[in-house]
Amino acid sequence: MPIIKSAKKAARQAEKRTAHNQQIKKDIKVALKAFKEKPSQKTLAKAQSEYDKAVKKDLMKKNTASRRKAKLHAILKAAKKK
Repeated sequence: MPIIKSAKKAARQAEKRTAHNQQIKKDIKVALKAFKEKPSQKTLAKAQSEYDKAVKKDLMKKNTASRRKAKLHAILKAAKKK
């Protein structure tokens, strides 16, 4: 455990940030699961929105999110062909 006051505060902040980041990641997973169960334009938009939020919060790099969104779009396109 930290002894210095500033270290205690940093530990509290890290705990809050960790919880917030985990919630964003959970939201992404939920949106992805919904999209994979039923690929549609609406679920695609929700998943892409979650990726954009992660990028905005510096939880994920821009190119990573872009690559994953492109993959989702390809899945939707393939599902429409069937």
